[in-house]
Amino acid sequence: MLVAAHPDDEALGFGGVLARYAAEGVETFLVTATRGQAGRYFGHPVGGPEHPGPAALAQIRERELHAAAAALGIGDVTVLHYEDQHLDRAPVADAVDVIARHIRRVRPDVLLTFPPDGAYGHPDHIAISQLATAATVAAAPAHQVSKLYYLAWGERTWAAYEAAFKKLVATVDGVERQATPWPEWALTAIVDTSNRWQVVLRAVMCHQSQTSYAALKTLSPEQYDALWGSQSFYRVFSLVECGRRETDLFEGIK
Repeated sequence: MLVAAHPDDEALGFGGVLARYAAEGVETFLVTATRGQAGRYFGHPVGGPEHPGPAALAQIRERELHAAAAALGIGDVTVLHYEDQHLDRAPVADAVDVIARHIRRVRPDVLLTFPPDGAYGHPDHIAISQLATAATVAAAPAHQVSKLYYLAWGERTWAAYEAAFKKLVATVDGVERQATPWPEWALTAIVDTSNRWQVVLRAVMCHQSQTSYAALKTLSPEQYDALWGSQSFYRVFSLVECGRRETDLFEGIK
């Protein structure tokens, strides 16, 4: 089960493992907290004459999300209705309870979400990390998640990502935040997804309203491999036996 903040997080951040495990017969579930209504529309900002408005964009991006999820083989998609770009202002007790109820419904063995720094300081990503982590605790004793992982990208992945797009920067309260790669020794799971990157690319391209993704078509095979040839995570906790460095998120469970 992935708990994410926006439409497109599932493909860009977690697509490789979602596609791999779905192809292996693992049931995959997605909870997305917002509908991405504050985003751009084909490069046009909210409020501009070419932008359809937040309500219309929310509908567009939700359709794109379902298309991407289908490409990845995700079996169950839930979209919550928290406000995009303001997830850190969501009522904490309410949001944790909602996510915890979905955890109890799905009963996942493994739960994935963003790391505490939000990957590059994005407030919504930081918020969903905190909310998903709290919900994992709150879901017990009705259901105990066996393993919780945070997305953790090393230098090679970040270099490929920023080559495809741009330097990712979030300016919050006048302070510039940017991506900080995880050190290699801190990556507790590295999962081979090399035979799934084409599936991930198709899923990403489902998010057509987000035109910056068109740059992905120009990447070299080496860059695709750096982006989605493997996916790395930090294991927050495990209730089952597993090693120092895993190659399978279900180690100790299967």
